[in-house]
Amino acid sequence: MDAERFTIAFVAGVTLTRWTSAWQERHASVPLGFVPTLEGDQLDALRSGEADIAFVRLPIESEGLSVIPLYAEQPMVVVQKGHLFEAMDAVTLADLDGEVRVDESLTPADAVELVAAAGGVVLLPQSVARLTARKDVVARPVSDAAETRIALVWRADDTTPEIEEFVGIVRGRTANSSRSAQPEPVAPKKAPPKPATKKAKPITGRTRPRKPRRR
Repeated sequence: MDAERFTIAFVAGVTLTRWTSAWQERHASVPLGFVPTLEGDQLDALRSGEADIAFVRLPIESEGLSVIPLYAEQPMVVVQKGHLFEAMDAVTLADLDGEVRVDESLTPADAVELVAAAGGVVLLPQSVARLTARKDVVARPVSDAAETRIALVWRADDTTPEIEEFVGIVRGRTANSSRSAQPEPVAPKKAPPKPATKKAKPITGRTRPRKPRRR
């Protein structure tokens, strides 16, 4: 590893701490950089070379990219406090019929602020809904909406040792593990056992009796 910066792009809702902490413990000489992105342009920093690797929300245009899906998120609907959805544990897509949808091209924070001020609803991934939580809005899961999935991506033709190391950290590889299989140690050959020797019978001094001579 050299001392160049390793830069991570990420969409809202992704918590990087557990992975970046492991990186800093193992590779303190390689500083990390961060590029927050919106879903609409979440690949821009990666394709331009500004970022080495990116956490994105699927689906994406994956041509030329290596993609590792990581985890799924339940969609949530965010509404004004006092809305009838507040009394429900979960809603369905049918419940959203007739509701005014906030423009989802806004940033999540701006969309939630608009909901708080003017009403309407906005659908957000669970982590983003929690990130933008406010006292004047409530969020409820949409039970039959398709889940969204977070993935780790990088340029397929630019897989550096740093990228391989970071991917290993995200996948849970420990500092002591290795990507390459290590040869099994060869046990030392044991010397062949010595042939067993027969023990000599002890001489007791007793002799066999002689037969009498014939006359």
